[in-house]
Amino acid sequence: MDNTVRTGTESLWSVLGGDPALVDRVEYGGVSGLLPARLPVMDLARAAVAACSLAAVEHAGLPGPVRVDDGAVATAFVSERHLRVDGRAPVNFAPLSRFWRAADGWVRTHANYPHHEAALLAALGVPDSGSVEAVAAAIGERKAVEVETAVYAAGGLAVALRTPGEWAASEQGREVAARPLLTRERLDEAAPRAGSGRPLRVLDLTRVIAGPVATRTLALLGADVLRIDPPGNPELPDQHADTDVGKRTAALDLDRPSDRRTFDELLDSADVLVTGYRPGALDRFDLERPGLVTARLSAWGDYGPWGGRRGFDSLVQVATGIAAVEGSAEEPGALPAQALDHGTGYLLAAAVLRSLTEQRAEGGSRLVRLALAQTGHWLTDSLPRYSPERYLAESEGPLGRLRHALSPVSYEGGPANWSRPPGLAGADATEWLGG
Repeated sequence: MDNTVRTGTESLWSVLGGDPALVDRVEYGGVSGLLPARLPVMDLARAAVAACSLAAVEHAGLPGPVRVDDGAVATAFVSERHLRVDGRAPVNFAPLSRFWRAADGWVRTHANYPHHEAALLAALGVPDSGSVEAVAAAIGERKAVEVETAVYAAGGLAVALRTPGEWAASEQGREVAARPLLTRERLDEAAPRAGSGRPLRVLDLTRVIAGPVATRTLALLGADVLRIDPPGNPELPDQHADTDVGKRTAALDLDRPSDRRTFDELLDSADVLVTGYRPGALDRFDLERPGLVTARLSAWGDYGPWGGRRGFDSLVQVATGIAAVEGSAEEPGALPAQALDHGTGYLLAAAVLRSLTEQRAEGGSRLVRLALAQTGHWLTDSLPRYSPERYLAESEGPLGRLRHALSPVSYEGGPANWSRPPGLAGADATEWLGG
């Protein structure tokens, strides 16, 4: 593995406040060339898993080493595609969750949940039994941003395709670019929590992939993870089968007094609370407790004009220009995995573990915040990306100005380039240099 691989891990571990010396514990290996993309998706995936593994061994007081296998990482980052339930493949995207051609560009919608599908159809004026053809016709008559605005206003999810430049110039894009990948805060001077000998208690209020991947990882490491969903809005069955392994799940209506009392009792004795609902959705509940580690996940961040919007990985790719990079403005593409979801999930788990380690030593209630858009910005703007220009050279010679590839044969003290350019074919003297 080259230095680029280690650089990603070092960057994440630094953001997490970890001891730089621990990065030496990581060993990389496995099959290369996985999760191919124009953006450095495999580097993101590898670094996120490495940082999470480092946080786990640090929290457990183990010496390591940490082994990061590219095959295992790539497989886990598309875990939802490998899932089989009695031999049946999962349904990862509903028929109305896809790209659509608008009058002036492209729109991507997310309608996996029934209430989001209903909101999409209502915003477009399509009957509840609307077909793909009917939705395509309705979107095709409107501008992409018009569709985005109308669907979000109705409570649905739709995002117009933007180029990286358009996203960078937008108010939300500028907000994202100005902020760190994640934030970690100490909220008070609560005393360190003494070890009780019981498993770590994690209350899981997350949905879809990123948050559930984080809590699924904490369950793997021995935590007692209890996921709570609203009674009338359970997780999609295939999503539950993939991301709720190792956990227990229950339904509580927090607007019902008896259920709220039950939830408060659970929270009083919890060590960690992980939330994945849009910013502001849970503000009416008192979720703070002394010594609690709280992790908040959102799509766009809890700031800027999009701070209160719902969102998913596929939509963040479209808004931030990733879909244009992986395809083009004329024909959008996608990353080879829901890499923003999975990468943020492992980073979220790492942030929780590091916060627990610090809380155990120093006390204080802890808050960590992450957003899919921030992870997307790290992927597009911070990770080294292959560029052939750095491996090319130009020189003047008998053939004119020549651009050519540098030799990959390289070692300390060796030549940086050839000593002479190619001459005119057949024009050299038939003798050795120097007589």
